[in-house]
Amino acid sequence: METKYLCVFLTILVTLIFVVNSEESVKPLVKVVKGKKLCTKGWECKVWSVYCCNQTISDYFQAYQFENLFSKRNSPVAHAVGFWDYHSFITAAAEYQHLGFGTTGPKHTGMKEVAAFLGHVGSKTSCGYGVATGGPLAWGLCYNKEMSPSKLYCDDYYKYTFPCTPGVSYHGRGALPIYWNYNYGETGQALKVNLLDHPEYIEQNATLAFQAAIWRWMTPAKKHQPSAHDVFVGKWKPTKNDTLSKRVPGFGATMNILYGDQVCGQGDSELMSNIVSHYLYYLDLMGVGREEAGPHDVLTCAEQKPFHPTSDSSTSSSSSSS
Repeated sequence: METKYLCVFLTILVTLIFVVNSEESVKPLVKVVKGKKLCTKGWECKVWSVYCCNQTISDYFQAYQFENLFSKRNSPVAHAVGFWDYHSFITAAAEYQHLGFGTTGPKHTGMKEVAAFLGHVGSKTSCGYGVATGGPLAWGLCYNKEMSPSKLYCDDYYKYTFPCTPGVSYHGRGALPIYWNYNYGETGQALKVNLLDHPEYIEQNATLAFQAAIWRWMTPAKKHQPSAHDVFVGKWKPTKNDTLSKRVPGFGATMNILYGDQVCGQGDSELMSNIVSHYLYYLDLMGVGREEAGPHDVLTCAEQKPFHPTSDSSTSSSSSSS
């Protein structure tokens, strides 16, 4: 009897996988508006956009690849067992693919952007260490929150715009850990979720945690500055001042955008090298190859001046495990 039920379950599971895959590989609907080709493509790219005419993330990045990248995240010693999964990532990404996240340009560019974004995520949520089983780079998404916060991360300077809720701690949480009341407030406004009163939502909902991280990736930290997405996919053109500051498009500039002088302009620091190593590791696992990452000045921000000086930010250099 148990075998019978198992067979029925497996049949249903295979059917669901087939249906999902069929939906993900659906051909885009196309229309032309003012000479510009626009497309929609199922649930994953449902807004009319030039980017939806390209392959969506699930076309080239599937569940088994996610498992390969984060192979140790559900190990018994991991701190967020059962929290992070492929479905949550794709569901969150669907909100931004029509804006170009993972869909800007050809498949190769999309794969590199996903590897770059997840490289940051993996390094910031890792509990890997030198002799860890599978190697230190296999332990991304081990955490979903800071385990032993040393303070509440409440900045009273923002008491009129993002006032701290009494008794609430704004320590690091998420895929790109969010710190401080003003960052929870800003992120919550963008996502239309009350994170100022309930920052714990980020550690309770993996889709929301990924969504907050992708929003940060896609959004400039300040006006008149590019986003991490822009500097990576080539939508940003450096000014003369950028060139003098040795800021060039590429993965290195994404670290500059997200972390500023916490990571950049300090030579080949251990912190910067760890982030870079995750990106290269993921490029290999996704079949792109680390040789596609570019030369040292593109791959790193060792010599780049920061876009803006930082102290603590939404993606603090402090690991979520600290």
